[in-house]
Amino acid sequence: MDKSSALAIEMRGISKRFSSVQALDKVDLLVKKGTIHALLGENGAGKSTLMKILYGLYSADSGQIFLSDEQVEIKNPAQAIARNIGMVHQHFMLVENFTVAENIILGSEPHAPLGVLKQAEIEERINSFTSSYGLNVEANELIKDISLASQQRVEILKALYRGAEILILDEPTAVLTPQEATALFTTLRTLKEAGKTIIIITHKLKEIKAVADYCSILRRGKYIKTVKVDEVDEAQLAELMVGREVRLSSGKKALEAGEKILELQNISVYDKHRLAKLKNLSFDLRRSEIVAIAGIDGNGQTELIEVLTGLQNPDEGSIRLLNRDITKAKPKEIHDAGLRAIHEDRHKRGLVLDFTVSENTVLEAYPEERFSSPKLGILKAGAIRDYANSLIKRFDVRPADAADKKASNLSGGNQQKVIIAREVDADPAVLIACQPSRGLDVGAIEFVHRELLAQRASGKAILLVSFELDEVLDLADRILVIYEGEIVAELRPESTDEREIGLYMSGAKRQDEEAKVV
Repeated sequence: MDKSSALAIEMRGISKRFSSVQALDKVDLLVKKGTIHALLGENGAGKSTLMKILYGLYSADSGQIFLSDEQVEIKNPAQAIARNIGMVHQHFMLVENFTVAENIILGSEPHAPLGVLKQAEIEERINSFTSSYGLNVEANELIKDISLASQQRVEILKALYRGAEILILDEPTAVLTPQEATALFTTLRTLKEAGKTIIIITHKLKEIKAVADYCSILRRGKYIKTVKVDEVDEAQLAELMVGREVRLSSGKKALEAGEKILELQNISVYDKHRLAKLKNLSFDLRRSEIVAIAGIDGNGQTELIEVLTGLQNPDEGSIRLLNRDITKAKPKEIHDAGLRAIHEDRHKRGLVLDFTVSENTVLEAYPEERFSSPKLGILKAGAIRDYANSLIKRFDVRPADAADKKASNLSGGNQQKVIIAREVDADPAVLIACQPSRGLDVGAIEFVHRELLAQRASGKAILLVSFELDEVLDLADRILVIYEGEIVAELRPESTDEREIGLYMSGAKRQDEEAKVV
């Protein structure tokens, strides 16, 4: 990197080991003041570990950290905050029943004598940040009542309120529409112009090109290179990250859809207050096609997946799978009928974190004779381990000796690979892939997409639920846009784009069309 500008951060020779895994091996990171610096790497490459060391969540085994040329020790987040470092985590750290203002000041409340909050001072400081950086939020609204994009702005405001000059953002656009992501980039540029230094951890190459000045690449715990973003293209970034050429498009071939094998008719789901989470929802899936559900998180996707997998029953409507009514079937009955799912929450629905990877690969298959002796009530540990090792090799789960490790010890991306491996290998007629590439790097995404297309080519029907519009447009044969529990548009990828999908996702397109009718 060009050293003509002052450095905000200098991390030298940072190493970190977790048990037998060398997460970081003498990694260097140099970040210039007043720049947007992307951190890119495969799953398990060490990028999140490196940032957690900078923020004081982990301690390095060796190495040095310098802030503005001063060597420092950061043993916990309080020390990081005191040194003007803020971090916005991928999963927001907000109290839902508190207001925006209460969340921003929480832990840093200015008090007058007798413990009274300095309300005027609080409002003045928050208003100064919102107006200066375009972080528009309503201070008196409850967190639970605002959008995810607004919650992210609150997290950024929290960091700024505490004096952050260095801001770390972990996968900042994971839950945003294209329009919201564009607005975030505008905010980040404004922060940069104000002299802030920003580090973003992301696997989205397009976003690195859109907003970053520099990008540092890690691979398997080692520092590879730092590049000036305007001097490389997406393919070069991908190759630096993975160490080989990567296809950024799936190259999906046109197939003629076959017979209808899954049909939803007028499905409605209500919460305990009789508010509709799904409203009169109808669609079908056919063999050899991928149907994508596109929408902002919280618009009924979770309820749809739970209804399809038997985790809850619909209040109205019917579901048929291979001409069998599964409307109120139990999860095991639905599995046996030929439907499997990669759930969005891998910890809650996909894995038992305290079980080994081997045990997780047979969570539903362990009663089979190849894995157990039912009469003796004994599991065949060797056969289960051999099966797990075959999946680990086929799906490139890391580390290669993961079979006997607890699932909790794997990175998020490798946990996702274990789930995908198990569900794809079950060879279902219908596969629900909910956020299948969440947390995966481009090399792993390439592999997952290839597996999904192979399932499609073999005559399976796939329901893809994804917040990643690149993924939706690349893989889908049909796109169904969901908004407030309703399918508001059916689109073809060859005749639409991210902007149109994003407008439907936010409700804007639909409202425009309703206004024309009126």
